[in-house]
Amino acid sequence: MIKSLDELRKIRQDSIDLVSLREQGMDTGDRIEILVGMSTCGIASGARETLNAFTEELSKENLTHVKVVPVGCIGYCHSEPTVQVNMGGKTPVIYGKVKESKVHEIIEKHIKGGQPVEAFILQTNFERA
Repeated sequence: MIKSLDELRKIRQDSIDLVSLREQGMDTGDRIEILVGMSTCGIASGARETLNAFTEELSKENLTHVKVVPVGCIGYCHSEPTVQVNMGGKTPVIYGKVKESKVHEIIEKHIKGGQPVEAFILQTNFERA
């Protein structure tokens, strides 16, 4: 229960900060995008919780150069929730079955450390014939 106007203002600001991080990122430098598949099958598999976990953890870590983007179907319904990480100059990485419990490891190893988490990667090919 909210007991004061200051407490309500803090809740409001925290919510604004999370939405801002999700919608636009903050820095314009080496931006990283995390695309979370939010189609019907993704949402049914827990994509909303995955998206929220990414925005909350990135906010806690103050990683303002990372943009979390809710998108439609990524095309791997069998592996929902799916998440694609785009880093400048690198091939996108698509992760499958990304529940909330995997978010921390992806942020630590891939987003902060630059090394994709091999165990979570879906084998894909971005080459065009």
